[in-house]
Amino acid sequence: MATDLLANLNPQQQRAVTTVTGPVLVLAGPGSGKTRVLTHRIAYLITEAGIDPLHILAVTFTNKAAREMRERLVGLLGEAVATDLTVGTFHAICARWLRRDIIHLGRERDFVIYDSDDQERLMKRVLRELNLNEKQNPPRAILGAISQAKNELVGPEEFARHTRSYFDEVVARCYARYQALLRESNALDFDDLLGETVRLFREHPAVLAHYQQRYRFLMVDEYQDTNRAQYLLVRALAERERNLFVVGDEAQSIYAWRGADIRNILQFERDYPDATVIMLEQNYRSTQAILDAAQALINASPQRKYAKRLWTTNGKGEQVILYEAANDEDEASFVVGEILRLIAEGAARPGDCAIMYRTNAQSRLVEEALVQAHLPYHVVGGVRFYERKEVKDVLAYLRLAANPYDSVSLQRVINWPGRGIGERTVSELIVWARQLGVPLYQALSELAGDAADHPFAARARSALLEFYTLIADLNRLREMMALGDLIDYLLARVEVQAALKREYDADEADDRWRNVQELRNAALAYANLPVENQLAAFLEDVALIADVDSLDRHTDVVTCITLHQAKGLEFPYVFVLGIEEGLLPHSRSQTDRDSLEEERRLLYVGMTRAQRRLYLCHAGQRALFGRVTASARSRFLADIPPALFKPLRRRGYRALPAPQPVMFNDRSFNQPPARRESGRSAPLPTPLKAVFFPGQRVRHATFGEGIVVSSRLIEGDEEVTVRFPDRERRLLASFARLEPITDGSDR
Repeated sequence: MATDLLANLNPQQQRAVTTVTGPVLVLAGPGSGKTRVLTHRIAYLITEAGIDPLHILAVTFTNKAAREMRERLVGLLGEAVATDLTVGTFHAICARWLRRDIIHLGRERDFVIYDSDDQERLMKRVLRELNLNEKQNPPRAILGAISQAKNELVGPEEFARHTRSYFDEVVARCYARYQALLRESNALDFDDLLGETVRLFREHPAVLAHYQQRYRFLMVDEYQDTNRAQYLLVRALAERERNLFVVGDEAQSIYAWRGADIRNILQFERDYPDATVIMLEQNYRSTQAILDAAQALINASPQRKYAKRLWTTNGKGEQVILYEAANDEDEASFVVGEILRLIAEGAARPGDCAIMYRTNAQSRLVEEALVQAHLPYHVVGGVRFYERKEVKDVLAYLRLAANPYDSVSLQRVINWPGRGIGERTVSELIVWARQLGVPLYQALSELAGDAADHPFAARARSALLEFYTLIADLNRLREMMALGDLIDYLLARVEVQAALKREYDADEADDRWRNVQELRNAALAYANLPVENQLAAFLEDVALIADVDSLDRHTDVVTCITLHQAKGLEFPYVFVLGIEEGLLPHSRSQTDRDSLEEERRLLYVGMTRAQRRLYLCHAGQRALFGRVTASARSRFLADIPPALFKPLRRRGYRALPAPQPVMFNDRSFNQPPARRESGRSAPLPTPLKAVFFPGQRVRHATFGEGIVVSSRLIEGDEEVTVRFPDRERRLLASFARLEPITDGSDR
């Protein structure tokens, strides 16, 4: 087995895999096979060193990386052995540990995890309560400051003691109230998952000892991206056995803006003086021409500590193309024209090409050029599936089913679909709950118990009680119904499809309803879990999904993506746009050396995504903030020897005419505009015959017996309007599972 595990590894990879004990730092250059090293080392520990897989913990930064690692381990070790391993992201693993041990911190195990949208809603409530103007105190800016404090493990009280500006004072007030409301809702935000785990380990040594005993071999991927909380978690877990194996590359540290601290990797040898340092310098991704240019760029950094010499057996390859555009329109036109040329020559397909840029705003002209060229494309970082309004609304109901004290979710859907609960009523509910000193759901419970001193008019009270009954029923049914059935019940009871049709035109309502149906499809993956665990597992996984995790690399479309989002990906042909002063490096970084060097590393990451050919582009003029201004090429380009470039410049620029639609294997990629972003057209509905007819008696598991009023076919399904004893309902036959009552009288 050892021979098989080491057979296709180079000498440095073999050394990393076979170094079993003690602290190890693996400096992995881009495309050097670090995931292969991690997975083969885990397999080596188990099969050759005799380590119990239950004692191994592997931490990644994205769900995508965790899935890939687990899939490879299943291939190497088999499903049974791989199941005993703990592999996941920092946040997912901490959430799992807190589910078990957060009671030691005086918290309940059924906490919910607030995402960025939930946090913003909660912060808006905080601002209202504190009588702070939302426009003068943007919720996102305040949340960003709080997140930065949490990454440094600075709590509300400590933050308040060190304020240096009026904005800091506002943040301090908001931070304290924000945390109080989180606790009232039994909720944690993403930063709390890490911070509370650190606090758990600090305040309860016995709990830490349990995990140190359990996880004797610890592996961390992308170590250069760790923040202080993650650094302290890793150090605490590794303190006893000291079998810490970290993989990273200081040259690819690009996330300081979200708390990553490059010092964690640069000072690894200070923390562990006996550490073994191994460099992975052989690149399996790019040509030598691409690597030489990228190496020249990063070698010019004054912050470089570990000198790596990237090399490959892929051949010299073509020179890096440096395109000097007349303006930003010329730049976009050149890039799309070059992609069309590669496709026409048979050298590439759309999915082989990636267009990268520093800021999202740069994508507009590129998108327009792609549309004009009839090229299918996908913009990474657009509205993600789980952030779409209708999906978030249904998820809010499901979160209330799991935890009715979740005040953010409660306020989100208390009047969706509209049930006559206006903003004034909601404000009165919030004030009344504060007077009672209870969460919002508890206040509703008090109202249902015939509280005499409530402030609500009769109609408002009736609407609130209707909503309370709905949430109480969902909470009661969550452990009695399979997740799919619970969602079906929710969609029918809330009449989601009818609500969407009231709020949007026909086409948009149908699109949004398809999104809701896709959410229902996602629930099928949890059917094998015990019924009582399905909802919690589903909600936790949804909360932990990240942007690039949703990128479908099997879709044959051009990828438009920011440089930050491109990390970890690779494409045969890469176009990096806007390599100019003010864009790359960004204007915000030009007065700070650390920020400037992070911009350098960001360009390095983009360049090393390319496999066959790399294009670097800059423009002489660019429209920014509504004005056309002259642009200067980036200082970073001066750090790359001119001999490594093939310069291109188009004189007398004019916009290219619209190319003809591109055809592949008798299949046109000429999608209609509404489908162009994903590159896929919606499937045609399957022909269907009506099953129900007017006058037919039917039975519904929840609503009881009723009479069919009407029936019609829509979207490959049958919509049935049924008069039940309480009221009429429009139901989809595939969801409602109506049972015809046949007693001989029905024809």
